[in-house]
Amino acid sequence: MNKFWQSSSRLFCCSYLSILIISREIDKEEFKKVMALMRSYNRQGAAHRHGLRTGFKVGQSVENGGVVEYFFGNDGNEPLHFDKFTSFLKELHEEIIRLEFSHYDVKSTNTIPAKDFALSMVASADMNHISKLLDRADTLENDPYLKHLRITFEEFKAFADLRRRLESLTMAIFAYGQVNGLLTKQDLKRAAQHVCGVELTDRVVDIIFHVFDMNNDGHLSSEEFLRALQRREADIHQPAARGGP
Repeated sequence: MNKFWQSSSRLFCCSYLSILIISREIDKEEFKKVMALMRSYNRQGAAHRHGLRTGFKVGQSVENGGVVEYFFGNDGNEPLHFDKFTSFLKELHEEIIRLEFSHYDVKSTNTIPAKDFALSMVASADMNHISKLLDRADTLENDPYLKHLRITFEEFKAFADLRRRLESLTMAIFAYGQVNGLLTKQDLKRAAQHVCGVELTDRVVDIIFHVFDMNNDGHLSSEEFLRALQRREADIHQPAARGGP
């Protein structure tokens, strides 16, 4: 219940901030109030306040930092408009994705091995299933086709964009499953493109199915796949607070 309350409260604050900006201009003081409320419900913010993490300065709140100067100008008197706010969020999301990609792109070739892409998909999987999924990611190196595949940043970002549209993807997958049964590779590509507006390449889909086709029957194990994506997206938006340094 506590986790549900935290997530719901954060969602309310984000929605409230967006509504304020959409409906009219928002000033610095209103922004600071909403940010303070968000921080009070955020697990990571709570951990920082109590000094449970090291390497971060906690003396200055986010709403008094550089982002406020960016939004409201040097003197803090410029109003924040919706277009500027959404553009900032989009750029922030892409930068997070690029940093993750760079972690795997150690040679700066703008491509990463298929195995590393698979590992990025299962990194936040449920502890009851992660060993099995990691084993399947490892077996990519035994496949004469998959072991040589490399994923570009554009493909990596497209998959991240699909993850952000998880609710629509989930509805599409389960609606299709109720009518037609199990999902094939082409079914997944169609769902991603027509419902979520994301085009997945054959290479990306081949890797997805290698990891999440648990029965090796050519059909996606939808629940395992969606559960891994859900936990991955949740970890991005709200990293778990640790109990020690």
